[in-house]
Amino acid sequence: MRLSIVTAFPDLIRQYLGCSVLGRGVASGKLDVRVVDLRDHSQGDYRQVDDYSFGGGGMVLMAEPLARAVESLSGEGKPFVVYPSPQGVPLHQELVEDLSRVDHVVLVCGHYEGVDERFVRRFVDLEVSLGDFVLTGGELPAMALVDALARLVPGVVGRGEAVVNDSFYRGFLDHPHFTRPAAWRDDVVPEVLAGGDHGAIEEWRRREGVRRTLARRPDVLARAGLLPYLKHGIYVLQVHHPVRDERGEATVASVAAGELRDMARTCRTYGVRRFLVADPLPAQRDLAKRLQVHGAQGDGAARERGEALGLLKLFPRISRAAAWVREKEKADPLLVATSARPLQGAQHWLGLKRRFLEEDRPVVLVFGAGGGLHDEALRDCEGMLLPVRGGSPDGYNHLSGVGAVAVVLDRFLGWR
Repeated sequence: MRLSIVTAFPDLIRQYLGCSVLGRGVASGKLDVRVVDLRDHSQGDYRQVDDYSFGGGGMVLMAEPLARAVESLSGEGKPFVVYPSPQGVPLHQELVEDLSRVDHVVLVCGHYEGVDERFVRRFVDLEVSLGDFVLTGGELPAMALVDALARLVPGVVGRGEAVVNDSFYRGFLDHPHFTRPAAWRDDVVPEVLAGGDHGAIEEWRRREGVRRTLARRPDVLARAGLLPYLKHGIYVLQVHHPVRDERGEATVASVAAGELRDMARTCRTYGVRRFLVADPLPAQRDLAKRLQVHGAQGDGAARERGEALGLLKLFPRISRAAAWVREKEKADPLLVATSARPLQGAQHWLGLKRRFLEEDRPVVLVFGAGGGLHDEALRDCEGMLLPVRGGSPDGYNHLSGVGAVAVVLDRFLGWR
């Protein structure tokens, strides 16, 4: 990608670009940044770029010099113009990643009271804000954005894993860092970091990143995928008995081959450890096994579907599935029921997301086939999720089983 910065104070930007990581990136050619002096595109002998605000107030950058500066950069196609402004959308890591995929980004630095709104309407594609505070100019926000973008350019930061482990890259805050000496003013580095056990070190870092996030920035939970921060796996359990019939009585739901296949693909997409099915009828379990064997045959897309079906594991009842997870994970699983019905004690998905992190147990998300989980099945579950709600004005709420699994998994495991 290319970056261009339009500013009335080019020396300020150039000095920053010559230092540290950015300086090395520019010098090596890995980082392509051009600084454009706004005064070079002004009119008149005094190189004027600002004037008094209509209606009274301070000075405002004029539209024409800004337009000329941006147009001078449009020789190889229209660039994407970003204007740092207190009125902009909040800048966050996902937005930085989106901008890193743009071929040419132009950052326009405002000053004084801002820039002429007519320029914003005609040329600016995105206004961004660093936060709810005001600076004297747009140079500092522009440099902050350049720095954030530079970290995503291959080769600018020496170790790629350093970028991946940064705060917000995966959604959570970073873990604490320490350097020598090991003991400083009676404060000692955690023993695990000096022990040489890399598995234990990674586990400590995972726990500390979770602890920091929950304590300082619980708001980021909504857009963070959980998998990198969970010690244990997440499982999906589809229950065929006991589920509700049309009268609300307990019954056995039939096996639907297409539904099993699509649920398995959804589980594989989101990194679910295993897709479990509880069905008391041997004939139905045999049908599911044949589907699994048949799915393992073939090439291309058929082979990928078969790979997803490899996650499938069958049990006669819920308790057997839970016992298998307990044995595999060496920890008691947390079974969480889902339902289209509002259940007593059900939690919002954000509250459950926090609970998964705090309790640090294997999680089994339990879905009911047919008419949904019967009360007998709910008694096996410690947690319950509020129903998925769409925006239908009449309150229609009847997702397919596959749709419900996809929505729930995206909320817990998807990256925003």
